[in-house]
Amino acid sequence: MAEPPYARIVAALRERIESGALAPGDRVPSTRQLARQWDVALATATKAMTTLQQLGLVEAVPRVGTVVAAKPGRERRAVEHAGEPSRARILRTAIALADAEGLAAVSMRAVAAKLDVATMTLYRYVESKDALVALMVDAVYGEISYPTPWPDGWRERFEVAARHQWQLYVRHPWLPHVGTLGRPLPSRNLTKMSEYMLSAVERYDLGSETAMYLQAGLYTFVRGVAVNLESEALAAAETGLTQDEWMTTQERGFDELVNSGEFPAFARVINGFGPEGFDFLLENAFEFGLRAYLDGLAGVIERPDGRLVDQPDQAS
Repeated sequence: MAEPPYARIVAALRERIESGALAPGDRVPSTRQLARQWDVALATATKAMTTLQQLGLVEAVPRVGTVVAAKPGRERRAVEHAGEPSRARILRTAIALADAEGLAAVSMRAVAAKLDVATMTLYRYVESKDALVALMVDAVYGEISYPTPWPDGWRERFEVAARHQWQLYVRHPWLPHVGTLGRPLPSRNLTKMSEYMLSAVERYDLGSETAMYLQAGLYTFVRGVAVNLESEALAAAETGLTQDEWMTTQERGFDELVNSGEFPAFARVINGFGPEGFDFLLENAFEFGLRAYLDGLAGVIERPDGRLVDQPDQAS
Protein backbone atom coordinates (compact mmCIF):
# COMPACT_ATOMS: atom_id res chain seq x y z
CA MET A 1 0.00 0.00 0.00
CA ALA A 2 1.33 3.44 -0.95
CA GLU A 3 2.42 5.66 1.90
CA PRO A 4 -0.19 8.41 2.50
CA PRO A 5 0.90 11.95 1.51
CA TYR A 6 0.91 13.30 5.08
CA ALA A 7 3.24 10.47 6.17
CA ARG A 8 5.72 11.35 3.42
CA ILE A 9 5.80 14.93 4.66
CA VAL A 10 6.31 13.75 8.24
CA ALA A 11 9.13 11.42 7.19
CA ALA A 12 10.91 14.15 5.20
CA LEU A 13 10.76 16.71 8.01
CA ARG A 14 11.66 14.12 10.63
CA GLU A 15 14.78 13.20 8.64
CA ARG A 16 15.80 16.88 8.44
CA ILE A 17 15.27 17.36 12.17
CA GLU A 18 17.06 14.19 13.27
CA SER A 19 19.97 14.84 10.88
CA GLY A 20 20.47 18.31 12.31
CA ALA A 21 19.53 20.13 9.11
CA LEU A 22 16.80 21.75 11.20
CA ALA A 23 18.08 22.61 14.67
CA PRO A 24 16.06 23.16 17.86
CA GLY A 25 14.32 26.51 17.66
CA ASP A 26 14.44 26.67 13.85
CA ARG A 27 11.14 27.62 12.27
CA VAL A 28 9.56 24.85 10.20
CA PRO A 29 7.38 25.52 7.15
CA SER A 30 3.83 26.58 7.91
CA THR A 31 0.92 24.36 6.93
CA ARG A 32 0.25 26.64 3.96
CA GLN A 33 3.87 26.36 2.84
CA LEU A 34 3.80 22.58 3.20
CA ALA A 35 0.60 22.40 1.16
CA ARG A 36 2.23 24.38 -1.65
CA GLN A 37 5.60 22.63 -1.52
CA TRP A 38 4.09 19.13 -1.54
CA ASP A 39 1.06 20.00 -3.69
CA VAL A 40 -1.38 18.60 -1.14
CA ALA A 41 -4.57 19.85 0.45
CA LEU A 42 -4.30 22.12 3.48
CA ALA A 43 -5.97 19.41 5.59
CA THR A 44 -3.20 16.98 4.61
CA ALA A 45 -0.51 19.47 5.57
CA THR A 46 -2.30 20.15 8.86
CA LYS A 47 -2.40 16.43 9.63
CA ALA A 48 1.34 16.18 8.96
CA MET A 49 2.05 19.11 11.28
CA THR A 50 -0.19 17.64 13.99
CA THR A 51 1.64 14.31 13.71
CA LEU A 52 5.02 16.02 14.09
CA GLN A 53 3.72 17.78 17.21
CA GLN A 54 2.40 14.52 18.63
CA LEU A 55 5.83 12.96 18.09
CA GLY A 56 7.40 15.82 20.04
CA LEU A 57 9.46 16.93 17.05
CA VAL A 58 7.98 20.40 16.73
CA GLU A 59 6.08 22.80 18.95
CA ALA A 60 4.01 25.94 18.41
CA VAL A 61 5.45 29.15 19.84
CA PRO A 62 3.09 32.18 20.09
CA ARG A 63 3.97 35.08 17.74
CA VAL A 64 6.76 32.97 16.20
CA GLY A 65 5.13 29.96 14.58
CA THR A 66 5.97 26.27 14.67
CA VAL A 67 9.60 25.48 15.49
CA VAL A 68 11.75 22.41 16.09
CA ALA A 69 11.22 21.26 19.67
CA ALA A 70 13.99 21.71 22.23
CA LYS A 71 14.46 17.92 22.50
CA PRO A 72 13.53 16.51 19.09
CA GLY A 73 12.89 12.81 18.84
CA ARG A 74 11.11 12.33 22.14
CA GLU A 75 7.59 11.04 22.17
CA ARG A 76 4.81 13.43 22.95
CA ARG A 77 4.46 14.14 26.63
CA ALA A 78 1.25 13.19 28.36
CA VAL A 79 -1.39 15.83 27.86
CA GLU A 80 -1.74 18.02 30.92
CA HIS A 81 -4.73 16.91 32.95
CA ALA A 82 -5.20 13.93 30.64
CA GLY A 83 -8.71 12.68 30.07
CA GLU A 84 -11.86 14.56 29.21
CA PRO A 85 -11.16 18.20 28.32
CA SER A 86 -13.00 21.07 29.93
CA ARG A 87 -14.35 24.06 28.02
CA ALA A 88 -11.58 26.17 29.57
CA ARG A 89 -8.89 23.77 28.28
CA ILE A 90 -10.49 23.73 24.85
CA LEU A 91 -10.46 27.53 24.74
CA ARG A 92 -6.85 27.79 25.93
CA THR A 93 -5.79 25.27 23.31
CA ALA A 94 -7.71 26.97 20.50
CA ILE A 95 -6.37 30.41 21.42
CA ALA A 96 -2.79 29.13 21.60
CA LEU A 97 -3.21 27.49 18.19
CA ALA A 98 -4.60 30.69 16.67
CA ASP A 99 -1.81 32.76 18.24
CA ALA A 100 0.85 30.48 16.77
CA GLU A 101 -0.57 29.62 13.35
CA GLY A 102 -3.44 32.00 12.66
CA LEU A 103 -7.20 31.63 12.86
CA ALA A 104 -7.29 29.54 9.67
CA ALA A 105 -5.43 26.79 11.51
CA VAL A 106 -8.19 26.48 14.11
CA SER A 107 -10.69 23.71 13.52
CA MET A 108 -12.48 21.28 15.79
CA ARG A 109 -10.25 18.51 14.45
CA ALA A 110 -7.03 20.48 15.00
CA VAL A 111 -7.98 21.44 18.56
CA ALA A 112 -8.98 17.85 19.34
CA ALA A 113 -5.62 16.65 18.03
CA LYS A 114 -3.83 19.09 20.33
CA LEU A 115 -5.82 17.71 23.26
CA ASP A 116 -5.29 14.13 22.10
CA VAL A 117 -9.01 13.38 22.12
CA ALA A 118 -11.54 12.40 19.47
CA THR A 119 -12.97 15.31 17.50
CA MET A 120 -16.51 14.42 18.54
CA THR A 121 -15.52 14.86 22.18
CA LEU A 122 -15.30 18.61 21.66
CA TYR A 123 -18.93 18.83 20.56
CA ARG A 124 -19.97 17.93 24.10
CA TYR A 125 -18.62 21.33 25.16
CA VAL A 126 -18.85 23.53 22.03
CA GLU A 127 -21.53 23.12 19.38
CA SER A 128 -19.52 24.31 16.34
CA LYS A 129 -16.38 26.07 15.18
CA ASP A 130 -18.31 29.36 14.97
CA ALA A 131 -19.35 28.94 18.59
CA LEU A 132 -15.74 28.13 19.51
CA VAL A 133 -14.47 31.30 17.82
CA ALA A 134 -17.12 33.38 19.60
CA LEU A 135 -15.98 31.93 22.94
CA MET A 136 -12.34 32.63 22.02
CA VAL A 137 -13.18 36.28 21.32
CA ASP A 138 -14.99 36.67 24.62
CA ALA A 139 -12.15 34.96 26.49
CA VAL A 140 -9.40 37.21 25.15
CA TYR A 141 -11.42 40.39 25.75
CA GLY A 142 -11.75 39.10 29.31
CA GLU A 143 -7.99 39.63 29.64
CA ILE A 144 -8.58 43.39 29.93
CA SER A 145 -8.20 44.81 33.41
CA TYR A 146 -9.68 48.32 33.61
CA PRO A 147 -8.44 50.88 36.14
CA THR A 148 -10.41 50.94 39.39
CA PRO A 149 -12.24 53.18 39.93
CA TRP A 150 -13.00 54.06 36.33
CA PRO A 151 -11.67 57.54 35.44
CA ASP A 152 -14.31 60.23 34.92
CA GLY A 153 -12.95 61.89 31.77
CA TRP A 154 -14.17 60.60 28.41
CA ARG A 155 -10.77 61.07 26.75
CA GLU A 156 -8.91 59.05 29.37
CA ARG A 157 -11.43 56.22 29.15
CA PHE A 158 -11.36 56.14 25.35
CA GLU A 159 -7.56 56.09 25.37
CA VAL A 160 -7.42 53.31 27.99
CA ALA A 161 -9.89 51.23 25.96
CA ALA A 162 -7.96 51.80 22.71
CA ARG A 163 -4.63 50.83 24.25
CA HIS A 164 -6.09 47.68 25.81
CA GLN A 165 -7.64 46.77 22.46
CA TRP A 166 -4.30 47.33 20.67
CA GLN A 167 -2.41 45.17 23.16
CA LEU A 168 -4.97 42.37 22.72
CA TYR A 169 -4.34 42.48 18.98
CA VAL A 170 -0.57 42.41 19.50
CA ARG A 171 -0.93 39.28 21.70
CA HIS A 172 -3.58 37.73 19.47
CA PRO A 173 -3.01 38.88 15.85
CA TRP A 174 -5.94 36.77 14.62
CA LEU A 175 -8.46 38.75 16.67
CA PRO A 176 -8.95 41.73 14.26
CA HIS A 177 -10.02 39.27 11.56
CA VAL A 178 -13.05 37.98 13.50
CA GLY A 179 -16.47 39.39 12.69
CA THR A 180 -17.39 42.72 11.12
CA LEU A 181 -18.56 46.03 12.50
CA GLY A 182 -22.04 45.48 11.07
CA ARG A 183 -22.26 41.93 12.47
CA PRO A 184 -20.83 42.14 15.99
CA LEU A 185 -20.62 39.13 18.27
CA PRO A 186 -22.72 39.23 21.48
CA SER A 187 -19.66 39.08 23.72
CA ARG A 188 -20.04 40.00 27.38
CA ASN A 189 -16.43 41.11 27.70
CA LEU A 190 -16.42 43.10 24.45
CA THR A 191 -19.64 44.80 25.57
CA LYS A 192 -17.87 45.75 28.80
CA MET A 193 -15.40 47.78 26.71
CA SER A 194 -18.34 49.55 25.05
CA GLU A 195 -19.88 50.22 28.46
CA TYR A 196 -16.56 51.64 29.66
CA MET A 197 -16.61 54.24 26.88
CA LEU A 198 -20.34 54.92 26.48
CA SER A 199 -20.90 55.63 30.18
CA ALA A 200 -18.21 58.33 29.97
CA VAL A 201 -20.09 60.39 27.37
CA GLU A 202 -23.60 60.11 28.80
CA ARG A 203 -23.29 63.52 30.48
CA TYR A 204 -22.92 65.21 27.08
CA ASP A 205 -26.41 64.22 25.88
CA LEU A 206 -25.12 63.39 22.41
CA GLY A 207 -27.92 61.05 21.46
CA SER A 208 -27.77 57.29 21.11
CA GLU A 209 -26.65 57.20 17.47
CA THR A 210 -23.81 59.67 17.93
CA ALA A 211 -22.58 57.97 21.10
CA MET A 212 -22.51 54.58 19.38
CA TYR A 213 -20.64 55.96 16.36
CA LEU A 214 -18.04 57.56 18.63
CA GLN A 215 -17.01 54.34 20.36
CA ALA A 216 -17.50 52.18 17.26
CA GLY A 217 -15.29 54.55 15.26
CA LEU A 218 -12.46 54.25 17.75
CA TYR A 219 -12.82 50.45 17.82
CA THR A 220 -12.70 50.39 14.02
CA PHE A 221 -9.62 52.60 13.84
CA VAL A 222 -7.64 50.34 16.19
CA ARG A 223 -8.81 47.25 14.38
CA GLY A 224 -7.96 48.77 11.00
CA VAL A 225 -4.32 49.27 11.97
CA ALA A 226 -4.05 45.95 13.81
CA VAL A 227 -5.39 43.88 10.92
CA ASN A 228 -1.90 44.24 9.44
CA LEU A 229 -0.21 42.52 12.40
CA GLU A 230 -1.01 38.97 11.35
CA SER A 231 -0.39 39.73 7.67
CA GLU A 232 3.06 41.09 8.51
CA ALA A 233 3.88 38.06 10.67
CA LEU A 234 2.75 35.66 7.95
CA ALA A 235 4.70 37.58 5.30
CA ALA A 236 7.85 37.40 7.43
CA ALA A 237 7.36 33.67 7.99
CA GLU A 238 6.71 32.90 4.32
CA THR A 239 9.45 35.08 2.83
CA GLY A 240 12.04 34.77 5.59
CA LEU A 241 12.58 38.54 5.28
CA THR A 242 12.20 41.20 7.94
CA GLN A 243 10.34 44.39 7.02
CA ASP A 244 13.65 46.22 6.48
CA GLU A 245 14.99 43.40 4.32
CA TRP A 246 11.84 43.32 2.23
CA MET A 247 11.89 47.10 1.75
CA THR A 248 15.46 46.78 0.50
CA THR A 249 14.23 44.48 -2.27
CA GLN A 250 11.69 47.14 -3.29
CA GLU A 251 14.05 50.14 -3.36
CA ARG A 252 14.42 50.20 -7.12
CA GLY A 253 10.67 50.25 -7.69
CA PHE A 254 10.09 53.05 -5.17
CA ASP A 255 13.01 55.04 -6.58
CA GLU A 256 11.36 54.88 -9.99
CA LEU A 257 8.10 56.19 -8.54
CA VAL A 258 9.81 58.99 -6.62
CA ASN A 259 11.91 60.07 -9.60
CA SER A 260 9.15 59.78 -12.19
CA GLY A 261 7.84 63.30 -11.59
CA GLU A 262 4.27 61.99 -11.50
CA PHE A 263 3.95 62.16 -7.73
CA PRO A 264 5.70 65.32 -6.49
CA ALA A 265 4.03 65.46 -3.06
CA PHE A 266 4.79 61.79 -2.42
CA ALA A 267 8.40 62.34 -3.54
CA ARG A 268 8.87 65.33 -1.24
CA VAL A 269 7.58 63.38 1.75
CA ILE A 270 9.71 60.30 1.04
CA ASN A 271 12.82 62.40 0.39
CA GLY A 272 12.16 64.24 3.64
CA PHE A 273 13.06 61.13 5.61
CA GLY A 274 16.73 61.50 4.74
CA PRO A 275 19.33 58.76 4.19
CA GLU A 276 17.91 56.46 6.87
CA GLY A 277 14.84 55.95 4.69
CA PHE A 278 11.17 55.47 5.46
CA ASP A 279 10.28 52.99 8.20
CA PHE A 280 6.53 52.45 8.57
CA LEU A 281 5.92 50.88 11.98
CA LEU A 282 2.42 49.79 12.96
CA GLU A 283 3.00 50.87 16.55
CA ASN A 284 3.78 54.42 15.38
CA ALA A 285 0.75 54.44 13.10
CA PHE A 286 -1.42 53.44 16.06
CA GLU A 287 0.02 56.16 18.32
CA PHE A 288 -0.32 58.90 15.69
CA GLY A 289 -3.83 57.86 14.71
CA LEU A 290 -5.01 57.55 18.30
CA ARG A 291 -3.95 61.13 19.12
CA ALA A 292 -5.57 62.47 15.95
CA TYR A 293 -8.80 60.53 16.54
CA LEU A 294 -9.15 61.67 20.14
CA ASP A 295 -8.47 65.27 19.13
CA GLY A 296 -11.22 64.96 16.54
CA LEU A 297 -13.66 63.49 19.04
CA ALA A 298 -13.12 66.45 21.34
CA GLY A 299 -14.69 68.66 18.69
CA VAL A 300 -17.77 66.42 18.65
CA ILE A 301 -18.23 65.45 22.29
CA GLU A 302 -17.56 68.90 23.74
CA ARG A 303 -19.72 70.89 21.28
CA PRO A 304 -22.35 72.97 23.12
CA ASP A 305 -25.20 71.59 20.99
CA GLY A 306 -23.99 68.00 21.36
CA ARG A 307 -24.42 67.35 17.64
CA LEU A 308 -22.04 65.89 15.07
CA VAL A 309 -20.18 68.51 13.05
CA ASP A 310 -22.14 69.29 9.84
CA GLN A 311 -25.06 67.16 11.02
CA PRO A 312 -28.22 68.67 9.49
CA ASP A 313 -30.85 70.12 11.78
CA GLN A 314 -33.50 67.44 12.30
CA ALA A 315 -36.24 70.06 12.05
CA SER A 316 -35.26 71.15 8.53
